[in-house]
Formats: sequence, C-alpha cells, structure tokens
Amino acid sequence: MSPTSVPSKDQDGGAALPSENTRRGRAARRRPFVRFLVRRIVTALLLALGITLVTFLLTNLVPGDPAAANLGQRAIGDPAIVAQWRADHGLDKPLPEQYLIHLSGVLRGDFGQSQQSHRPVADDLAEFVPATLELAGAAILISLVLGVAFGVVAALRRDRLSDHILRVTSLFGISVPTFWLALVAFYVFFYRLQITPGSGRIDPGMTPPPHVTGLYTIDAALSGQWDVFASAAGHLVTPALVLALYTIGLLTRFTRSAVLEVLGQDYVRAARAKGLPARVILFRYVLRSALVPVITVAGLAFGSLLSGTVLVEAIFAWPGIGQYAYKSATSLDLPAVMGVGLVVGVVYLVINLIVDVLYGVIDPRVRIS
Repeated sequence: MSPTSVPSKDQDGGAALPSENTRRGRAARRRPFVRFLVRRIVTALLLALGITLVTFLLTNLVPGDPAAANLGQRAIGDPAIVAQWRADHGLDKPLPEQYLIHLSGVLRGDFGQSQQSHRPVADDLAEFVPATLELAGAAILISLVLGVAFGVVAALRRDRLSDHILRVTSLFGISVPTFWLALVAFYVFFYRLQITPGSGRIDPGMTPPPHVTGLYTIDAALSGQWDVFASAAGHLVTPALVLALYTIGLLTRFTRSAVLEVLGQDYVRAARAKGLPARVILFRYVLRSALVPVITVAGLAFGSLLSGTVLVEAIFAWPGIGQYAYKSATSLDLPAVMGVGLVVGVVYLVINLIVDVLYGVIDPRVRIS
C-alpha cells in the first residue's frame, strides 16, 4: 500500500474513515458562520425593536394636530368631541403608555386602525405592500441583470468606445430625476405612441387574479390566467424600467470599478499565466470577488426603491405603499404612518441579513472569520 493511501489513525489507534474526517472538517468550517448568522439575527431583532421606538417618537414629534386633521373645522371647535376622539384613539394617555400599547399591538400583528380608511392598518398594508414589492422587485431584477452586465463589459473593454458609451449612459441614468423620466415615459410611450398600457396594475374591467401573494404577475401565473398575467406584466414594464434606470447606472459604474480592481490582483494574473480560459477566469475568480461589494449596493438600492416609489406610483396610478404613506402623512394618520415606517425599516433589516448570508456563500473568508 502506498503511503498516500494509508488511512489516518484516531486517538484510539483505529483507522478514521476519510468520510468522517471530511464531515468533521465541514462542520468545523460551518460553526463560525452559524455563530455569525445567529449574531446577525439577534442584532436584527434588537434593531427592529429600536425601529418601533424611533418611528413612534418621530411620528408624534410631527407638528400638527391629528384631531384637527381628521375631524374638520366644525367638530374641532367642540372640546367634548375632540376629547372623545382622542380617547377613542388613545391619544389622551402619556407617551410612554401610548408606546407600550403600540408595541404590544405590533407584537400581536395589530398596527391599530387607520384614521383615514377606518380599517386595520395591517389590512391596508397587506393590500398596498405587495404592489410596491412587485414594482421594486421587477426594477431591482432588471437593474442587477443590466447593471452587472454593463459593468463587466465596460471593465473588460476599458477605454474603448463601448466603455465610454456605457459610462456616459450610466451617468445619464444617475443624473436624470426619476419623476421627470416617469412623466416623459408616460407621455411618450402611452399618450403619443400608445405602445404601453395606461395606469394601474391591470387593464380596466379585468378581474384581479385570486390572492395568493398579492403580486399580480405571480398570482396570475399560479392560477393559469395568462391573459391577466400578460396585462399585469405589460403594466409593470414601464414603471419598473423608469425606477431601474438610476440603479442600472449606479451598478454599472460600481461593477466596472470592482471588476477593474480584481483584474489587477496577482491571483488573476497567475490564472492567466496558467493558461485558464478567459470564461473560467471571469466567472470563477473575477466575478466571485467583485460581486461582494456589488451585493451591498444592490441591497441598499432595493431598500431605496421600496421606500422611494411615491412619485412614480402617483404618475402611473400604482396603488402601492408610496401612495398610502403620502395620504396618511397629509392627513396625520399616525397609526398608518407608524405602520409604513415599521414595514420599510424591517425590509431594510431583512435585506441586510440576506446580504450578510450571501457574503458567506460567495466569499469563503466570511465563513471562517
């Protein structure tokens, strides 16, 4: 038997199976990453608790009287009506007690009742949040595909004509105001050329698909209603592209910079010297290292898209959380404003947690550090 084939001995003198050693090694490598993940989850829960406090305090510090915004000029002149309204909505209690009531409700999934729609805020959020998630999700998907692809092409063709064109295009995407681009896109493609659908999520008169996820495209595909799917996808394309333009420009420039930095590393030069194919070097070495900072930017961009769709939703009459937040803020609907703030904050926490997990999947150094 050759020396390389002799099995290793354990402490008891017996032969340790290679499969056992392999499993033990993998388990040892996983332990630091599991501890890292547990710490991140605990930190996210504590931050979520802090978000409830911050949204509550900031909402109550907003100048204005919710009673005056909701009762009107006639009723506000009657102290008895105002006192009764404040008592009904819990605004006659001290702020610490109001926060504890709010926190206990949030832990039960009860965000209170909207003073604007007179419905539970949780029901309103369940109706409006999926619409914004569908719009922001489509926008970030388009941004990732095009932004990373453009950035890689620009880096590989540095200082050539295609690189200059992509850099100018990305600068245009970052510089153009999103609301102006939305107005131009709606006017040109719908009003003038009539090649895109109008406002809303589906065509007028068409029944929405059965509610499963709240995302019309997915729900229509799950139920096999392909006409509804085509209508929902058609209504989604234009606002998603408008929202994605800024993120495409951002990811293009960031990916180009990250790829150029990795291309100059010694291990990439060594891979080229060994004669590895360019495709293997690009996907196995360059992109894997360059995607770590790109994922961070993409995660923050998704959170920004989710919380910054107010004007685009208004222009395209998209019934999302942006419109709900705007109407709630103008009417001083405090439970609704706090509910929206909590949802947006939790989305950011979830995105950061997903980004941390992807770090460990892409970069093995995170698993052992």
